Amino acid sequence: MAWYKVADTTTKGSGLWRVSAGGKSICLVYHDGQWFALAADCPHAGADLSQGWCENSHVVCPFHRYRYDLSTGRGATGQNDYVRTYATEVRSDGVYVEVRSLTERLFGK
Repeated sequence: MAWYKVADTTTKGSGLWRVSAGGKSICLVYHDGQWFALAADCPHAGADLSQGWCENSHVVCPFHRYRYDLSTGRGATGQNDYVRTYATEVRSDGVYVEVRSLTERLFGK
């Protein structure tokens, strides 16, 4: 597993940013005092989720208003889809996102 610095700790205020970590495009979200990281592309139509907004602990897709839970990545009732989530960690020098390889995800290595 690898951790990638994606933001400074001075980045504050609710917001969404598109960042890159470990070759992945990630939607980094600061909401209600917590950091979240989800896949950046909406699985419904490929829209950039970082161009959306947060509402009721969900990121809302800017194209068709699909909603994804910030913690689990699950789509709202009836969507039958999800976005991948990534672990986040705040360190003294910034915000980090964990990107694990497929092997690590499947076999826990």
